[in-house]
Amino acid sequence: MHRRAALTSTGVALAALVAGWAALTVPTANAETDAAPPAATSPAGTGTPAAPPATAAATTPAAAPVGSPVDRHGRLRVCGVHLCDAAGEPVQLRGMSSHGLQFFPDCLNPDSLAALRTDWRADFVRVAMYVQEGGFATDPAGFTRRVDEAVETASALGLYVVVDFHVLTPGDPLVNLDRARSFFAEVAARHAARTNVLWEIANEPNGVDWATIKSYAEQVIPVIRAADPDSVVLVGTRGFSSLGVSEGADETEVTDDPVDAGNIMYTFHFYAASHRDLQRETVTRAARSLPLFVSEFGTQTFTGDGPNDLDSATTWLDLLQRLRISYAMWSFSDGPESNSVFRRGTCAGTDFTGTTVLTESGEFIRTRLRR
Repeated sequence: MHRRAALTSTGVALAALVAGWAALTVPTANAETDAAPPAATSPAGTGTPAAPPATAAATTPAAAPVGSPVDRHGRLRVCGVHLCDAAGEPVQLRGMSSHGLQFFPDCLNPDSLAALRTDWRADFVRVAMYVQEGGFATDPAGFTRRVDEAVETASALGLYVVVDFHVLTPGDPLVNLDRARSFFAEVAARHAARTNVLWEIANEPNGVDWATIKSYAEQVIPVIRAADPDSVVLVGTRGFSSLGVSEGADETEVTDDPVDAGNIMYTFHFYAASHRDLQRETVTRAARSLPLFVSEFGTQTFTGDGPNDLDSATTWLDLLQRLRISYAMWSFSDGPESNSVFRRGTCAGTDFTGTTVLTESGEFIRTRLRR
């Protein structure tokens, strides 16, 4: 997301996990998910950061709750241009992205994620861990712990989780290469036994060419694979994950020179009030040859604020449904911007169900997910 209001970090950690989540009642599959397929301050150098805490040994996680997304689909993999389930069938995951963990630390908690799964009927949550802007670079151990807690909470519900290394400013992912290696080596080893974690290695690369992004990806992916050889990895694309469109390029730079790795998908981000026909045409064309994952979208402008364009957003989501492209909406937060799905103050409480706690964009996405 290449726009941020100045937000004040509260520094509060995520809520502690609660017991007994595996006993939650989970609704059955929704029609859209299971329809048949079509014919983020530290010096900006690359010096090696302080060593992270010793990695805890991976343990065998409990089975996902019966009827949950993970129970239904199992371990995901890339097959051709699709994301496929354990049986090899194309699947579309639909969910929400958190805002930065430093900005809205209370919004990812057991109650909100339970509502996301059981009331909203989502399939996954994206955990956005900014690297700069008061994020990981300021406290690697603390932010790694927050990510671990979110993964554990979501996993107990049977939700899939996208762990997002939220590179934004600076836009050159190589600036954070050593941090990425350290972070992914630790968290991938800790969660290697899970079947529900996807790794997003660079949120929105910008101001650099595709060759730079590709080089970064080909240095980070082997670190993940050393611990977790089977999970899907999401690779950011040029121009704020626009397949290069926002910087005057297009998808051909990726199709002509793809990342040398398997079981990967390329990310595309859009904001419905700013990105319309050109971007939709690009996605339609690119989806013929590239496995795509919309790991972030919004119903407003690329600033993350302003009026919602729900007609354009609906056109986008209809397209993604036809193409079987997974998506997450920005953002699972209660800030003042129109991208926040919760009304102000919601995250200080425990009620995240129904529509009274939702903004216009929140009502829109909840309705869509419940279809």
